[in-house]
Amino acid sequence: MKSIRQPVQTILDMDATELAGKIANKEITSRQATEAFIEQINKVNPIVNCMVENRFGKAMLEADEVDRRIAAGHSGGKLFGVPIGMKEAFDVEGMQTTGGLLRRQGAISYKDAEVVRKLKAEGAIILGKTNTPELCFCQETDNKLYGRTNNPHDLTRTVGGSSGGEAALIAVGGAAAGLGSDIGGSIRFPSHFNGVVGFKSGKGRVSSAGSYPAIHHDLQERMLGIGPITKTVRDARMMYYIVAEEPAREKELETFTVNVLPETDYPLSLATAHLLDSVYAAGFGHFPMEREVPAFFHESSLLWQEIMSIDGAEKVAQEAFGEAAVRPMRAYVTERLTGNSPIHRYLSWGLTGTSLFKPSEKRLKKIRRLIREGDHLLDYYLDERILVFPVYHTAAPKHGVVFNEIFSLNKTFRKYMPYVAFANVWGLPSLTVPVGQDKDGMPIGIQLISRNGNEEALFTLGEWVEKHYSGYTRAELK
Repeated sequence: MKSIRQPVQTILDMDATELAGKIANKEITSRQATEAFIEQINKVNPIVNCMVENRFGKAMLEADEVDRRIAAGHSGGKLFGVPIGMKEAFDVEGMQTTGGLLRRQGAISYKDAEVVRKLKAEGAIILGKTNTPELCFCQETDNKLYGRTNNPHDLTRTVGGSSGGEAALIAVGGAAAGLGSDIGGSIRFPSHFNGVVGFKSGKGRVSSAGSYPAIHHDLQERMLGIGPITKTVRDARMMYYIVAEEPAREKELETFTVNVLPETDYPLSLATAHLLDSVYAAGFGHFPMEREVPAFFHESSLLWQEIMSIDGAEKVAQEAFGEAAVRPMRAYVTERLTGNSPIHRYLSWGLTGTSLFKPSEKRLKKIRRLIREGDHLLDYYLDERILVFPVYHTAAPKHGVVFNEIFSLNKTFRKYMPYVAFANVWGLPSLTVPVGQDKDGMPIGIQLISRNGNEEALFTLGEWVEKHYSGYTRAELK
């Protein structure tokens, strides 16, 4: 087969849609693309630590098979021959699913997660699995098994979590696209901090079968959204439709009102506030624009924390400690004093906090009433409306800052979590798009939120935002 030899740098910058087209048209071989990404991962991973287990040998064999099939005139799926990353939390046949826990090292999966199966069926080639915090239980990515992932835009800063390794991989050009999950900003924090596109699906829209750890409570399950982490909105749309249980309805964006969150009492950096103001001003002449705080916005942080603390996160704690006695506070103190606990302090402290915020049975009944009321009201309110929110109050801060802000016993999560908690509590789809940078050159993203069924409208508005603002630019290590 004849193909035009593309410069490695060009391949690294391509999104999955462009790369799939060039592979199908024989402009690039799947082997060339796979080799380019493997070379990039080998170069950056010792510094960024985003990929924790690779399957490079199998990926090359799969790429060669794609090239043989194309040479023979066969066509494939939407991701035929395209190398992608995969969050460690998703089972991949023949690979470990550890949750970042020392005790699960060597825990091999013998069946693909449902989302992995669907992506493979479209021809995707999985390069490897990417780092998470332990049991995906923190908005920063660090664990005792694999260590800390660093932000490729500034190694002293966080990548966010829990899909931090995946977002860093895409940011630094280590794969064409990837997949993450989000129960408390876990796609959106990393997308915002790393300057990539991320899509959190709405409640029940994507199967969580084969995602670790499993969610056992219905109120927590509704908060979980699985979705793509990509370089472009068009890739997010394409990959979401591959993994979704059902397609979204066609929507004409012209009928939608775009509501940009106004100034509130919650912290927000000047750079982020200016970008939100800019989006609001730029939207005039294109869409009906407004600025108002939606119902249940102020309640969402506390509801999120209480739902995450149902049963004191007993099942998560059991997963963390295995057959050992479940003693989060002792593990936390041991780690701080000696560094010898098998559990990272982020997890042990988080588990300690959930026991303190565990809602009573009476409060749980009230939460269920609030959820029913909110679902009904917001379903009507968001019928033809898209919300524009920040993701976090700043761009990526130094390592450890996000953890201290969200996991403080002073309940500071109520100040710092409302922007992301809203979409989780109400089970809504949310698209994060890079729109600019702060004074230090760190990426800033915004999220677009609407009701379930309005995904196509979100992607259409996301493409408009992407066109008018910065979008994705590959991070260059300094």
